[in-house]
Amino acid sequence: MTSLPVPTPSVEYGLLSPIFIVFGVAVAGVLVEAFLPRRARYGVQVLLAIGGLIAAAVADVIVARQLDPPGRYAVLHALAVDGPTLLLQGAVLLVAILAVIFFAERQHGDTPAAGPGAATATAHVPAGLDSFTPQASAVPDSAAEHEAERAGASQTEVFPLTMLAVGGMLVFPAANDLLTMFVALEVLSLPLYLLCGLARHRRLLSQEAAVKYFLLGAFSSAFFLYGAAFLYGATNTLSLPGIAKSLAAGNSHSMALIGVALLSVGLLFKVGAAPFHSWIPDVYQGAPTPITGFMAAATKVAAFGALLRVVYVALPPLHDQWRPVLWAIAILTIVVGTVTAVTQTDVKRMLAYSSIAHVGFILTGVIANNTAGLSATMFYLVAYSFSTVGAFAVVGLIRNSHGEEDATMSHWAGLGQRYPVVGLLFSMFLLAFAGIPLTSGFISKFAVFQAAAKGGAVPLVIIGVIGSAVAAYFYVRVIVLMFFTVPHAEPVHVVMPSFWSKTAIAVCAAITVGLGIFPQPLLELVRQAAQFLT
Repeated sequence: MTSLPVPTPSVEYGLLSPIFIVFGVAVAGVLVEAFLPRRARYGVQVLLAIGGLIAAAVADVIVARQLDPPGRYAVLHALAVDGPTLLLQGAVLLVAILAVIFFAERQHGDTPAAGPGAATATAHVPAGLDSFTPQASAVPDSAAEHEAERAGASQTEVFPLTMLAVGGMLVFPAANDLLTMFVALEVLSLPLYLLCGLARHRRLLSQEAAVKYFLLGAFSSAFFLYGAAFLYGATNTLSLPGIAKSLAAGNSHSMALIGVALLSVGLLFKVGAAPFHSWIPDVYQGAPTPITGFMAAATKVAAFGALLRVVYVALPPLHDQWRPVLWAIAILTIVVGTVTAVTQTDVKRMLAYSSIAHVGFILTGVIANNTAGLSATMFYLVAYSFSTVGAFAVVGLIRNSHGEEDATMSHWAGLGQRYPVVGLLFSMFLLAFAGIPLTSGFISKFAVFQAAAKGGAVPLVIIGVIGSAVAAYFYVRVIVLMFFTVPHAEPVHVVMPSFWSKTAIAVCAAITVGLGIFPQPLLELVRQAAQFLT
């Protein structure tokens, strides 16, 4: 009896250096938590996280410059290193750097940011910008939690958890087989479930958000795994190119379609498409605001990267079958996101439903199923991620008279009159979401709609344009509320962030405007990356 030869695994460390750097920093962060004294952990963790992310971003650029078309495979073809992978990985890393800066806010004091009349009327407002509970294991509002707060405890575990999530996000769009994709999905999801339950304020709401995200995420992962099993049964392989080759030969299309449907549930849940969107409003509202911004941006980039790889690499033979279904999902997502956002009275929930609507717009680019659609989708993801991180960073600065985050929309009346810079920054991000010219949002929507029209999806483009017009209403409503409405009886206040957070918000604003005025460099970059798809 002869045994089959086992292939010798080879790990291309150079090609995968961004992933290894991030996971290495995550492991180092865990060791810091285990062995360093509590007072030394915060500074070390911040330096480790930001330094590791910068190093990974540099490595990503180096790999991209040395890559020859159409790209390469790594680790026995488990990972694809090509243009879309490296571009989306770079976007995730840049977003993560900005997000970690917002996570690192630990300011405490008794005076809010300066503003007209603020010095006398609101001197009692706590100026703390720490968004994370001092002790996650304590019962909310218990004596143990209050004791930890008085002792100045802080959740430095946030940083290694974030690095683990980022590592999963780097693998997810690079996965070239369904098993690797599933492992990446779990690696990026599990830390996020924990991070969502660490909010300092509204602890019960935060824990509810974490439990809901975990339970629904577990169901979606089960659908993904079940779909992978069906596809393996139909094609006898988990490799995406192998699935495409088997389907092209006409093998077991009926079983493959069931597998694709189940697989799509897991991916569409992660991107937040309707009808798999029910977790988004509650999780976005309950999670710590910096975590919400990070999830809304980086997770969407990684999840759409995986969806693009499945659609463009594995499913071309089933084009006529999956495209009508994705049409229906895109239309439903745009309608649900825009219509429901109009009725919201909480800024974070409004932004949550707004993100659902944007998923519908991005799906329009996926449905185009051409090179222009691939490049337009990547442009949209990059542009939208920076605007989203900046918008949630501004939301995290708004506090009520007790120093707690206040996203109640009516309380924001007159905010722009009292804090013009903050009002203008938030208005800029809202205008980008609305797709107003001279912002990145306009170029993003124009690119995906143009690609979809070339791909024969003109009716979907019309629905997208109508949805954008409806969405502009609830964005402009917030701007009018901030600048042209009498201040609320209990007005909110803005807490001044650190220099680094101010710089990060300024970077998000500059990219939002810069991509609206000078989009050509990024458009050229995504066009080149789209040609590298292996």
